[in-house]
Amino acid sequence: MKTRSIFLIFLMSLSLCSHGQTTGFYLYVGTYTTKGSEGIYMYRFDTRTGDATPVSIAKGIKNPSFLAISPNQRYLYAAQGIDGELVHAFAIDPQTRQLTLLNSESSAGVGPPHLEVDKTGNWVIVGNYRTGNLSVLPIRPDGSVGKAIQTIQHEGTGPDPERQERAHVHSINIAPNNRDVFVPDLGIDKIMAYTFNDKTGQLAPAVSPFIATQPGSGPRHFTFHPNGRWAYVIQELSSTITGYLYQNGTLKPFQTVNTLPDGYTGRKWSADVHISPDGRFLYGSNRAHESLVIFRIDPKTGKLSYVGHQDVMGKTPRNFLIDPTGRWVLVANQDTDNIVIFARDPDSGKLTPTGKEIIVSMPVCLKAL
Repeated sequence: MKTRSIFLIFLMSLSLCSHGQTTGFYLYVGTYTTKGSEGIYMYRFDTRTGDATPVSIAKGIKNPSFLAISPNQRYLYAAQGIDGELVHAFAIDPQTRQLTLLNSESSAGVGPPHLEVDKTGNWVIVGNYRTGNLSVLPIRPDGSVGKAIQTIQHEGTGPDPERQERAHVHSINIAPNNRDVFVPDLGIDKIMAYTFNDKTGQLAPAVSPFIATQPGSGPRHFTFHPNGRWAYVIQELSSTITGYLYQNGTLKPFQTVNTLPDGYTGRKWSADVHISPDGRFLYGSNRAHESLVIFRIDPKTGKLSYVGHQDVMGKTPRNFLIDPTGRWVLVANQDTDNIVIFARDPDSGKLTPTGKEIIVSMPVCLKAL
């Protein structure tokens, strides 16, 4: 009888542990530190209630903007955005999930706005906006980064003399096969395409080395659909999203839609794009208009149909996150120093303000772990 009681208690504890592990995630917030932020902020997010609880801050790093987490979830990498020149490597404590700085290394360029870790966890590819190039940095066995082994310079201009006076790499996107790499360049209106060797870390031009976008569109961020057959790119300067058929390392456009309402005459300044975990809806952020646009994705064709716009209840939604459960959308409003939490309806795709927000200075990137 005593043994049976102990066994039941053991089963109950396992159930509680399992339940605890599935009711939340850790949220890492990359920031600009020019106003008051102290670095990378970490919160515990409860997916039952939509509440966020502060955990810690990784301090002492200037402008740790865009973040990337290694596939084994043991390391986090931060790009020193705006006018920085560094990539920072952090160890993630397996129990507390807190960050410890390992080292910093040159991005081999200026103003890195984006980076991604390859599927092997052995390489970081970082884009540099100011200098219009991208670099491959090795990841050492302890998670720290080494000096760049390759840097590729983009060349060209676009029709906008202020924003497209030279190449401006804006994001790095590694396909699920870990071989195809697509790099939207806002300055030259091209999505550059590369073939990646994950044994050597070398990038080579793909068979079709680029996909041209509409002149003056300014391709920025990129996302793959969960089915692996489609990809979508948001264009900053034209405030449009283009859907592509992704096949055999190539992208073929099949649709372009506007992210702003008909009749809007303000600044076009789109930023981020994400797809819900179930693959049914796509969301894009509009700075200046201060909204998220919502589209339904046709499950057969990948084409987008308009659902609506959601006010982000702040200014300059540079980045946003759809949580792993698909129940919540968190929007980082850079210029109002808040992360607004919305509840998401999985059937309609629409968002409802919860009245909850996280106050943090100049949030520009959100990552869940």
